[in-house]
Amino acid sequence: MRRDEVAHLAGASVDYYNELERGAGSQPSEQMLAALARALRLTVDERDHLYLLADRPLPRDGGPASHVHPGMLDLLSRLTSTPAQVITDLHVTLVQNPLAVAFLGDQSGHRGKEASFVYRWFTDPTAREIYPVQDHPTHSRSFVADLRAATARRHSKDTEASTLIADLLDNSAEFAGLWSEHEVAFRRDERKRINHDALGLVEVNCLSLFSEDGRQRLLWFTPALGTDSSDKLDLLTVIGTQHFADHSD
Repeated sequence: MRRDEVAHLAGASVDYYNELERGAGSQPSEQMLAALARALRLTVDERDHLYLLADRPLPRDGGPASHVHPGMLDLLSRLTSTPAQVITDLHVTLVQNPLAVAFLGDQSGHRGKEASFVYRWFTDPTAREIYPVQDHPTHSRSFVADLRAATARRHSKDTEASTLIADLLDNSAEFAGLWSEHEVAFRRDERKRINHDALGLVEVNCLSLFSEDGRQRLLWFTPALGTDSSDKLDLLTVIGTQHFADHSD
């Protein structure tokens, strides 16, 4: 790839990328290293080598800088006409295509436990603004059932999942009540109503493709039949990222 292509895929300016190649300028952040690794389709070993060269700690699995499954990235790059993004099984957004940013908001700024949309859903009321109020109970129950299914697939000593659950139990009575019901169900495909600042209410089908180990999911959104959502989603290419609100999956 040409330098300008790599810079574009990594969300950096060409001048900044040229400085990186020359070893000039400021040290790249961990987020920029993750973006470069994805743009260059690096393997896990190659990504780790990049972090070591930059004298940065290796990113932990499951965080926003996690290595994205190459097959997921390839599919995401081909989905140019519909919002799509890759998330972890704990609902941490790893990478979004431009239409997902325009539709759901830029998710790259969240860190720590707040990187998980499930955590924000139960602890930050503003996270729920993406859905109509009357849909909140359904989504709460769905998130909890999905989280229980996801954590069951992980090793019993997995601290990332257990820490997230413990934090949610401590900070959300609603989560604690739903967790005690022991419902189990992966979120594979759902019909959702999304509140968008510029488009209004958009009804979509949210579809999921799971990686082999279940740790990552490619989500893409298609207009629900029998609605005006197709025309509204077409407007995303015109609106771009000018009017998006900070939402998630």
